[in-house]
Amino acid sequence: MDATYDVVVIGGGAAGLSGALTLGRARRKVLVVDSGQPRNAPAEGVHVYLGREGVPPQELLATGRAEVAAYGGQIVTGTVTEVERLADGRFRVVLADGSATEADRLLVTTGLVDELPPVRGLAERWGREVLHCPYCHGWEVRDQAIGILATGAIAAHQALMWRQWSDDVTLFLHTAPEPAEETRRQLAARGVKLVTGEVTELVLDGDRLTGVRLADGREVPCQAVAVAARLTARTEMLKGIGLEPADQEMGGEVIGTHIPVDPMGKTGVPGVWAAGNVTNPFDQVIGSAAAGVRAGAAINLDLIMQEAAAAAGAAAAADGPVSEEDFWDARYGQRERMFSGDPNAVLVREVSDLPPGRALDLGCGEGGDAVWLAARGWRVTGADISGVALGRAARLAEEAGVADRIDWQRHDLGVSFPEGSYDLVSACFLHSPGAMPREKILRTAASAVAPGGVLLVAGHAGWPSWEHDPMPGVHFPTPQEVFDSLEPAEGEWEVLRSEEHERAQNAPDGRPGTRTDNVLMIRRLR
Repeated sequence: MDATYDVVVIGGGAAGLSGALTLGRARRKVLVVDSGQPRNAPAEGVHVYLGREGVPPQELLATGRAEVAAYGGQIVTGTVTEVERLADGRFRVVLADGSATEADRLLVTTGLVDELPPVRGLAERWGREVLHCPYCHGWEVRDQAIGILATGAIAAHQALMWRQWSDDVTLFLHTAPEPAEETRRQLAARGVKLVTGEVTELVLDGDRLTGVRLADGREVPCQAVAVAARLTARTEMLKGIGLEPADQEMGGEVIGTHIPVDPMGKTGVPGVWAAGNVTNPFDQVIGSAAAGVRAGAAINLDLIMQEAAAAAGAAAAADGPVSEEDFWDARYGQRERMFSGDPNAVLVREVSDLPPGRALDLGCGEGGDAVWLAARGWRVTGADISGVALGRAARLAEEAGVADRIDWQRHDLGVSFPEGSYDLVSACFLHSPGAMPREKILRTAASAVAPGGVLLVAGHAGWPSWEHDPMPGVHFPTPQEVFDSLEPAEGEWEVLRSEEHERAQNAPDGRPGTRTDNVLMIRRLR
């Protein structure tokens, strides 16, 4: 492995190799880390893959690896045990042998684990006579005696599916509940036999499946067994970057876990995409490959936009000092999204009980606070210096269905300011490394509060625990200093809250940390 890559792909199945191939052809530096243990290894062939019907799984992967290598991609055999985010926002990927590398972006294609019911013989025959998908294996066992091992209510659906390939289908209720009366009628009408009692083991004649044995000693003939395994996404190595799996449901039952992604494979963690069975347990090989292509293209576009923003920033710097507008546009342009889209916790805590009215959100960024307020009935003006951020905020409002309740305005608040008076003026974490006249802006903000209205100012009270005075001489004002800087007239304001508080916040590399913030909330009396 080299020290750094544009993209590290974790998992080298159909999704991972397709993503790597897409990125390699886009002239990206790509590493694929694969354990060499594909989920479909026991199967004789890959099916419903146009042009590659019946190809052995290992042959398909070997061809894919060669194609990736032909475009400069590197492939190593290994297991990723840990991923952490570095201070610059990039990722460090650690392997089981202790080696490590770094990447700008990650593509997670780790697949899933099929957790089989504890019946003797199932695991040993998995991928041979013990099957899961009729589209993958139905043709190979057509017209044979097929047993369905029920572990949940969806087993009846499985039985009706497999009936398409054989008229000799038996549903073993095993540990599943009794089917509903209407379901029983459907099964009977299709000639599906129903057997009660728990299955304890498979019955073999030499190396051939001949039936199943029940707890009461009965043996029922069958030549193939279909089972719904629990489908558990492989995500344990991703905990350090906060990427957690969600439950996967089918027919109202939880059947496993998956990583939620958008249509292009983007996860909720900036810089991380995922594709294949780790995101969709029902994808066949051809679907996983297609998802890998989409994710690879999305990652390449994300890198292009970051590089364009950096180049524009460098060009502007060469021409002279960078304006605040250019600085913030370039900063937002480095990533597809800077923030989660969720509202600030301090805003939610302090404003939830206020009756909706007119609100002004200063430094609204990508719109999380403004959209939350609009969804609660407020008429909102969202102001920010960055046109890039405002564009994203407008899209977020459209997606949330509140676009008609928000007026987005671009302002350098030290130069221009939204007109009007408001029942709530919010300035949450209005900080800038540039020469922003924060005190002047907050005085203007206070003058925009209508009688009876509220001004909410939340800010940082110091550097986070993992930083040690990176900019000497920077002063973080206390709530009292913020209040004094407003130059309030006697009896003009009522202080509702003035305090500092410590909160948990992970460092960019994923390590636990803390940060101290403060909040000032005041109401205009006249």
